[in-house]
Amino acid sequence: MTERAEIEAAVIEILARQLLLPETEISPEARVEDLGLDSLGKVEAIFALEERFDISVPFNANEPDQPDFDFSSVPSIVAGVERLIAAT
Repeated sequence: MTERAEIEAAVIEILARQLLLPETEISPEARVEDLGLDSLGKVEAIFALEERFDISVPFNANEPDQPDFDFSSVPSIVAGVERLIAAT
């Protein structure tokens, strides 16, 4: 079972990589909108999450701001990944 702290660390690592920021600059409570991640960055981050956790994130690239997966903040992404891992 993947621990919440491990998921959170991976989410922050993936976001930091997309934003070209040190991981220490991304708060565990950060909102993605505040970080300045664009839609392409979101898609790439979702692909990275899928690969890292062997999950399939429900996401429509044609409507990146209307996902079935709440990609609005670090906590919401962590919760979404936890749900998808539990469903496998």
